[in-house]
Amino acid sequence: MAGGATPAANLIAGGLLDEPPLFVNPTAIGAGLPVSPALGVNQPPRRAYGTRAGPARRPISLGCKSLGSRRSDMAVFAGQGDTARSMELLWRGAGPARTAPGPKPGLSVEAIVEAGVAVADEEGLAALSMRAVGQRLGRTGMALYTYVPGKNELLDLMYDRVLGELPGEYDLAAGWRAALTAWARDLREFYLRHPWVLQLSQARPVLGPNEYRMLETLVAVLRGTGLGPAGLRPIVATLFNVVAGAARTTAEARQAGRATGVSDEDWWNARTGLLQELEPAFPERFPGVVWLESGAQAPPPAEDGTPYLEHQAARAFQAGLALVLDGIEAAVRRGGG
Repeated sequence: MAGGATPAANLIAGGLLDEPPLFVNPTAIGAGLPVSPALGVNQPPRRAYGTRAGPARRPISLGCKSLGSRRSDMAVFAGQGDTARSMELLWRGAGPARTAPGPKPGLSVEAIVEAGVAVADEEGLAALSMRAVGQRLGRTGMALYTYVPGKNELLDLMYDRVLGELPGEYDLAAGWRAALTAWARDLREFYLRHPWVLQLSQARPVLGPNEYRMLETLVAVLRGTGLGPAGLRPIVATLFNVVAGAARTTAEARQAGRATGVSDEDWWNARTGLLQELEPAFPERFPGVVWLESGAQAPPPAEDGTPYLEHQAARAFQAGLALVLDGIEAAVRRGGG
């Protein structure tokens, strides 16, 4: 391996197409099916049209994903609670305050959702429960059920609540490319503030107002390209996947040491020597990997305290986004869509 770099360390941080864009069956387009905002594809009511079955696949994974039973990226499916009540809370709010006997005053749906977000931000979704949220509010878990039917409905509300933090519009004065770059950076920072959001599968979107607002904001920028709906739909899916994949890598790099009890340095040191010992012919067996690693840059000085993997993930995000934007420009020149 070149220099003192850990084997293929620079390959780990990519993850830009962490979940490959879904293939959309053309017969589903324009069929009047509900739109899944973060995917930009039609979702039929009973079965998935043209989606790629099975778990998400990653092009390269050389260790950063192996958190065993403590993996934090397992998919969580929204919309598992009382459909009518959940959608009512999302779109109409909690309604008038209750005056009937019950919990002492001071609780509200908004306060419960805020407390749930705080639990998830600080401890992850695994720690989220009605009891944990109640404790944060100084109440019992049972006291919350007067306001929110259960944990599943709470998760839907939490997700849509935090999406409201994203900007609702972008200035197109400098062109769509500058606006899309700002949108992507804002979304990545949002994911890193709330990494638990990355666990919510878009196979079952929440379908709340802020989810549609997020999509509306992106579409407003993309319409500046002049491309039509047919050309923009796969671009929407790709943009969300690129940003989410890059953010997921950074979030997991931050969580790995805490989740496993092993630092990045110790993890790599323990395996680098073993790789060289167990497979002396590694360069001959994997010449492409060695060739790719030969172009790796040395880790930058940690002047700002950014860990190596996070730094690489940020570089990969910038490079991947630039490639996507270049592709959009090429589509505009072709007049596609």
